[in-house]
Amino acid sequence: MDHLSKKKKQLLTILAAVVTLFHIVPFYILITTSLKAKGDFSSKWAFPDYFSLTNFTEAWEKASLGSAFINTIIITVVSAVLLIMLGSMAAYPLARRQTKLNKFVYFLFIAIMIIPPLTALVPLYKMVVNMGMMNTYDIAILNNVAAFMPLTIFLYAGFIRSTIPKELEEAARIDGASTLGTFFKIVFPLLKPVTASVLIIACVFIWNDYQFAIFFLQDKEMQTITVALASFFGQNQNNLSLVAAAALMAMLPMTILFLFLQKYFIAGLSSGSVKG
Repeated sequence: MDHLSKKKKQLLTILAAVVTLFHIVPFYILITTSLKAKGDFSSKWAFPDYFSLTNFTEAWEKASLGSAFINTIIITVVSAVLLIMLGSMAAYPLARRQTKLNKFVYFLFIAIMIIPPLTALVPLYKMVVNMGMMNTYDIAILNNVAAFMPLTIFLYAGFIRSTIPKELEEAARIDGASTLGTFFKIVFPLLKPVTASVLIIACVFIWNDYQFAIFFLQDKEMQTITVALASFFGQNQNNLSLVAAAALMAMLPMTILFLFLQKYFIAGLSSGSVKG
């Protein structure tokens, strides 16, 4: 039995190594390509003899990545803050007060998660044009908050139910704390794991959003990273080193965010999905 268990563990380790390698290879090719000088047609697998950083400076200027980064950072950060604050506050009563109305609202949010966001694109676009909100941060932020709020509430509510004991809140109320005070002083500090999960999931998707940004942020000064890169790629299809450098710079912020929050990510995601 122990022999079979050991063999199974070895097979799982090998499988995990293969899957990891499968995901690492594209990044390796991206890095080697971005560091090659113009005119270097050596194999994509070969590391360059010397590093050339001119691709990064040239891509930054030609693709207008400076303004695109600022726009994307503003939209992503504000959207994430609103999702965390509003989502956690909305999830708290849904998790603790099991009334018929709260159950209906909770399952309504879950049902909304099933609906593809693009199905609302045409009426949403018409409404945005009529309200004069095209090419503004407001529409980008509101759209992202609305799109990810159901998932945020689902994760927070599940985490509160399955992880945070009610006794802590009852003790705080005995000491005279209000519901809002109990939430911010007792509950919210304990939500770090699921908050990390919400941050990673929401920020990655918002940072990489193209389908809505291309419609609502058409002005060049308001373009996000994805829209700016799409235009840049179309103009530089024959210069892979330049394109690779631009793509590498675009992915770095979310990669760094994940590395900082990865220890909380799995715990928050699994705990937030235990009880619905």
